[in-house]
Parts: sequence; C-alpha cells; structure tokens
Amino acid sequence: MTTSGDINLVQALVMAALQGITELFPVSSLGHAVILPHLLGWDIDENAPSFLPFLVMLHVGTALALLLYFWRDWWSLLSSLLPSTPRDQATRDHQRLLLLLVLGTIPAGLLGLLLEKRLAAVFGQYRTVAVLLVLNGLLLFAGEWLRRRARARELASLSPWQAVAIGASQALALLPGFSRSGASMVGGLLVGLNHQAAARFSFLLATPIIFAAALLEVPKLLAPEARATLGPALAGGVLAGVLAYLSTAFLMRYFKGHEPNALVPFGVYCILIGALTLVIGH
Repeated sequence: MTTSGDINLVQALVMAALQGITELFPVSSLGHAVILPHLLGWDIDENAPSFLPFLVMLHVGTALALLLYFWRDWWSLLSSLLPSTPRDQATRDHQRLLLLLVLGTIPAGLLGLLLEKRLAAVFGQYRTVAVLLVLNGLLLFAGEWLRRRARARELASLSPWQAVAIGASQALALLPGFSRSGASMVGGLLVGLNHQAAARFSFLLATPIIFAAALLEVPKLLAPEARATLGPALAGGVLAGVLAYLSTAFLMRYFKGHEPNALVPFGVYCILIGALTLVIGH
C-alpha cells in the first residue's frame, strides 16, 4: 500500500525512461530525477529514505546494460589475469587497462562513502540542482575548449595518475546536477583522449561504481517503510536498463562521428533546462 510521497508505478516508469536516457548522456540523470517531480507537480518526498535507493535501483539497470554492451571488453580484461592466457602485448595492454580502471574507481568510491550523508540533503533542493545543471553545461563547454591544449594520446598510454584524476572527476556527480559521464569524459579529454576513447573509459568506469552504490543503497528498499517502492523500483530498473543499452549504442557511434565539439550540444541543453527550471519551477 502506498502513501503520500511514495513513488507509484507510472511515476517510476517515467523516471526510469528518463534515467535510461540521461545516465549515459552527459546531462546528469540524478539532476533530472530531482527536478522532474517539481516540474510535473508530483507529490514525491525526495528526502524519504526510499528515494535514493529507488534511484540507485534505476542505476543498477544502467550498469547491467553497460555490462552487456561492453561484455567483450570485460571478458578480455578479466581473462587477461588467467594463468592460461598468452603473455603477449594484447594481454599486457588489457592488464594495464584493468589496473587503470581500478585506480580510477577508488577516488569516487572513497568520496561517496565519506560524503554520502552530507550530500543526500541536496536531493530535496531542486533550485540548487538546477544551478548545478547549468554549471555542468559550462563544464562541458570548458572541457571542449581546454582539450585543444592537451597532447593527443591513446587510452592504453594513460598514466596511473591520469586514470586517478579521471576517476576523481566523477566525484562531481555526487552532486545531482553534475553528470558522472560528463565529468569523467571531460577529465579524459583534458589528458588527451578523443571523445570515443574518453566515453569508453567513462562507461567502463561506471559499472563498478554503480554496483558498489547498489550494495549500499538497494537493500534499504527491503525496509518496512520502503517496501511500497520496491515493485516500482524493480520495474523501473528493467526499463532503465533497456533504454541505457540503446543510449550506449547511440553515443558510441555519435562520439565516433562527431569528434570536434561533441559535448557542446549537451552543454547547451544543460544550461537551457537548468535555467528553465529556475524560471518556471515552483
């Protein structure tokens, strides 16, 4: 039985559709999840204990979609650790990329654990989120401008410290309004990666980060006060996963074919939707 402030099935599916599309686009899925209920006039308590676990369940669908889309990459990376794998250059490259992903995962994970409670309060402040969404758009513009000064490099040539820096940039997404994929892509561009390589590294980084968050948050949906949200969250996770897979396929093709200024349209969108929310929000 649902009560006032609970998320119903229709609301969950609408938010899941938005999540599946916006999580991998550099436009902040969390930011959209906070401002959408206000723009539509929904009676959802974004400070409720079940709200963040509900959003994380949608992210689990996204992570499963990423795991499915990049399964060949993950198979190559993990199988490179097996003793039976030939010790050739390809194996060494896979082992090195796996190390870079581990190093890139650590900063956002640690900051998430340290700042989780402090940042949770931002989820109920849609005006703050709208401002952060505008700042996310400006970040994307800055990334495109600053990348012109970076020396071009391949993903395999990243240094450990550069991988840590890209991973640390994801911590911006702990603030709803900043995009995890956008921040990590900008980090990749600043060290010289092209858009497709930066997107690939960003999407591979996302998988363990999201699953780690799921281990912390999703069990909260089993608490008595949150069980009404469990069904809508499961349905939403499935829909978010399907749309995330399609979004990933689209974006990998998009970044390959739009190398110059590929993030600019997303930056314009973030600024416009953030400003619009500030003007018409209530």
